[in-house]
Amino acid sequence: MRKFFFLLASIAAFHLADAQNSQQGEDVLQLKETSHDFGKIPQGKPVYYTFEIVNAGKSPLKLDDVHATCGCTTPEWSRDPIAPGASVPIKVGYNAAAEGPFEKPITITYNGNQSKLLTIKGTVWKAPEGSAPANASINLLKKQTF
Repeated sequence: MRKFFFLLASIAAFHLADAQNSQQGEDVLQLKETSHDFGKIPQGKPVYYTFEIVNAGKSPLKLDDVHATCGCTTPEWSRDPIAPGASVPIKVGYNAAAEGPFEKPITITYNGNQSKLLTIKGTVWKAPEGSAPANASINLLKKQTF
């Protein structure tokens, strides 16, 4: 009976230690925000937003990869290790080529197999083609003297 309780206590201690290690690994990279809404943006005009990440760990942190699901979204980040307590930017660009709503995920991979997700979203409106129409009343104002 003692062996059974010892085995049960050992298993519980192992799972508790494993859960604490997993939780610590997840908390090493902290995001100040996980999504950004651009709102309405004009078609054909790239937009950019900078997310900030913080190394909350006690040792340098290196981002393994930052990637988007399509070529219209381009993340830029430093490949240098992030010192403990330091924050670094991840600049995300979106090329607003297609009209309509969009939502794009960006995956940050770090520590070999851990990841966090960023999201950008908004609505692309079609920019008018050509220049604005001429204002006929401007000529009338030019002819008047005050």
